[in-house]
Amino acid sequence: MKQAGIISYGSYIPRYRIKVEEICSVWGKNPNDVITSLGINEKAVAGIDEDSVTLAVEAAQLAIARLNPLRSERLSLKQVGSIDIVFVGSESHPYAVNPTSTIVGDTLGLSNNYLAADLEFACKAATAGMQASLGLIESGRYHQALVIGSDKAQSRPHDALEYTAGSAAVAYILGSEKVIAKLICMTSYSSDTPDFWRRDGIKYPSHGGRFTGKPAYLRHVKEAATQLLKISKTEPTDYKYCVFHMPNGKFPRQVAKELGFSSSQLEPSLIINQIGNPYSVSTLIGFAAVLDVAKPGERIFVVSYGSGAGSDAFSFEVTKEIVEYRKLLFHSLPKNNSVSTQIKDKEYINYIQYLKMTGII
Repeated sequence: MKQAGIISYGSYIPRYRIKVEEICSVWGKNPNDVITSLGINEKAVAGIDEDSVTLAVEAAQLAIARLNPLRSERLSLKQVGSIDIVFVGSESHPYAVNPTSTIVGDTLGLSNNYLAADLEFACKAATAGMQASLGLIESGRYHQALVIGSDKAQSRPHDALEYTAGSAAVAYILGSEKVIAKLICMTSYSSDTPDFWRRDGIKYPSHGGRFTGKPAYLRHVKEAATQLLKISKTEPTDYKYCVFHMPNGKFPRQVAKELGFSSSQLEPSLIINQIGNPYSVSTLIGFAAVLDVAKPGERIFVVSYGSGAGSDAFSFEVTKEIVEYRKLLFHSLPKNNSVSTQIKDKEYINYIQYLKMTGII
C-alpha cells in the first residue's frame, strides 16, 4: 500500500472584510458583547462577481503553481502530474444540478480522465473528500487528487450566523510522491444530530442555537479525536500543532483544552477572528496556516466538524520535502500566497456594500 499525503496546497481569501461592529451598528447590538460571545472581530466577504466556483479556482491555481513555482504558466496541469480525482466540498454550490467539480476541472485545463464529485456535509464536506482521496491513492488505483473546500457562506440578516459566516477557499493536491505532510492515520465519527440545516429551496440555513454546542460540535469532535489518539497510539503532547473546525472562537479553544492540547498548539490555526467561518473551508484553511510554518518531523492533529453531524480526524507528519517546497514557492510566487499575507490584504466595506455583495439586495 502506498504512503499518501499532501504534495501541495493553496488558499484564497477574498480581500473584502466587514467588521462585527459594523453589523452591530445596523441592528442596535453592543459590539463588545457580540465580539466577546463569538470570539470574532471581522469576516471575509466574497465580491459580487465571486462564487464558490471562482473561489475554488483561485485556491486550486495557487496549489498548482506551488508544484511548479519556477514556471510562468500557472494553469498547465499537464506539466504537474496525473491528477485523476477532483472533489469539491461546499455548502454553497452555485447549481443544485450541475457539478462544481467539472467546471473547476475544465477551467484549470485538466484532462478529462478524472473522477469528479461535488460533496456536501455541512462544514466537513472537504475533509470527507480528503479522506476518500487518501484512501483511493493508498489503494494504488488513483495517483493524485485535487480536493477543494469552497464556500460563499449564507446567513439570514439579523441572525447570529451573520456575524460569522464568511467566504474563502482552500485546495490540496494529494499524492504519494514528494509528500510534504504524510498521513499517519485517519478516522471519523458520525450520527444523526440535526443541529444545523437548510431544506431544499430555502435560501438561508437554520440552526439549533445552544444545541449546536455540547451534543453536536463538542461531542463529535471529541469522539473523533479520542478515537484517533487511540488508533495512532499517541498523546496530545506528541503533536506540535492541533487544528479544529472554527464555527466561532470559543468552541475550538474549549475542545482543545478538554482533550489536553495547549493554547500554543492551537493558536497558529485559529484564524476565525480575522476571516470568520467559511464553512467547508474552515478546518482545512486553519491546517494550511499551520503548514505555512511547520517544520520537518512535526506532527499535526486535525479534526473537522460538519453539522448533521460528523467529524473527520487526521494525524499528519511533516516531511523534509517541505523545506525545498517552501524555499521555491516563497521566492518564486507572488508575496500574497500564504494564509497570513492573504489575511492582511484587505479592504473594509460597509453594511450596504455587504448586502449587495452577498446578493441580499
